[in-house]
Amino acid sequence: MNSAERLVEIFGSQADVARAFQLDRSVVNNWVKTGYVPARWAMEVEQLTGGRILAVEVLNDAAARKPVRVKSRPDDFAGAVFGSDAMSKFAPTKRIQSFHPPQRTLMGPGPTEIHPRVLTTMSQPAIGYLDPIFVEMMEELKSLLRYAYQTKNPLTFPVSGPGSVGMEYCFVNMVAPGDKVVVCRNGVFGGRMIENVERAGGVAVVVEDAWGEPVTPQKLEDALKANRDAKVVAFVHAETSTGVQSDAKTLVEIAHRYNALTIVDAVTSLGGTPVLVDEWGIDAIYSASQKCLSCTPGLSPVSFSEQVVERVKARKDKIHSWFMDMNLLLGYWGATTRTYHHTAPTNSLFALHEALLLIREEGLENAWARATRHHMALKAGLEAMGMKFLVNEKYQLPQMNAVLCPEGVNEAEVRKRLLNEFNLEIGAGLGPLAGKIWRFGLMGYSCRPENVMVCLSALGSVLVDMGLPIHIGDAESAAHGAYAQMHVKDAQRKKKAA
Repeated sequence: MNSAERLVEIFGSQADVARAFQLDRSVVNNWVKTGYVPARWAMEVEQLTGGRILAVEVLNDAAARKPVRVKSRPDDFAGAVFGSDAMSKFAPTKRIQSFHPPQRTLMGPGPTEIHPRVLTTMSQPAIGYLDPIFVEMMEELKSLLRYAYQTKNPLTFPVSGPGSVGMEYCFVNMVAPGDKVVVCRNGVFGGRMIENVERAGGVAVVVEDAWGEPVTPQKLEDALKANRDAKVVAFVHAETSTGVQSDAKTLVEIAHRYNALTIVDAVTSLGGTPVLVDEWGIDAIYSASQKCLSCTPGLSPVSFSEQVVERVKARKDKIHSWFMDMNLLLGYWGATTRTYHHTAPTNSLFALHEALLLIREEGLENAWARATRHHMALKAGLEAMGMKFLVNEKYQLPQMNAVLCPEGVNEAEVRKRLLNEFNLEIGAGLGPLAGKIWRFGLMGYSCRPENVMVCLSALGSVLVDMGLPIHIGDAESAAHGAYAQMHVKDAQRKKKAA
């Protein structure tokens, strides 16, 4: 019996071995199939088995199954460095190999799985950021972003950096020292807006709502009545930390009634639920590439109205960030001849171009409908397991589902088992909701029926193992039933339309 088989015998099953070593079950399955445990696990095997399997036994098994072959080199090999090299003391002590991440099913708050077409596009050869071909692609990218945002704003482009940089870009340009800004907070990211106001030297007037509740329009109006000198209103359209959606159109209307410009966080909403910049009159908006756009993390699409651009140009003081100064970036992303500002992340921009092209090919309305369709199926399955949603149905985001954890369940352990045993990632609660909710994302390429079914099946299996009275198969059946009902309704609608 080899060391891999003995591990299974000692721990009871491949799944238990995987848990003990904090590995994916498929890794342990591969050990058993190949008949040996890789040599680098020798010491861990000895420690975790309490010496029942010695490290030397693991090494012998590995050597017998996969002998080490040393490639010979001539004595005068030009690249060889022998003896005591002066820089060797800085070399890592751990043997480092090329990094190959596991294939995960990503159903958390982001990042999402990346479409194969986007991955392929991202691996294309790099070119210069002032190359005429790249400049042409930039214009297409801006056009595709205008489609995603449903706007004609000329200044619509991706900032180099994650959604948090997009947020800071808006505040650092639009908020001068002493400016009063009304910030609506109903989750983590409203809190970050307050931090940005303060760091820009502004004065934050906070409108509070409970986590899991949308921003209350009347509270905003009351705050503006009491602070008629407020220059800006800022709020989160889709609060990632709770899965709640606020009425952006109404909030913008109220802000404009009191002559305030608006900053809107659309990090989780863009591409997953309607975002209509021109129709709603939004002045400044930002999002992120790794959510419903299903692109690589590290880009933040932004869009600004002409009124915002004119206000920023009219500022007498210097913008408090060189990198994020809108006046400087206008020379690179504006409609004029490109001038150097910073080294643009060319291959990431290739990827965003392809991700936005996929949305254009699918159609925005279809992308929104897809998120709603799979949300309804996931919701039916979760409720069949006795789960309850944090947010009232009327305000639930289809692409970000916050679910209350059952009493007596270690929510962190559930997430750990889902990751280790099923390669499935879901999100935890933040702030006051830490340990109380799970967050299930249905964003971009991750928003697929197979992900819904895998999620329900895996979650049910883990919860049953932990002793919850769940009947295996009920959740999957409920999800299938929801899909069937939606299919019938779609067929009836098409029949009436014909």
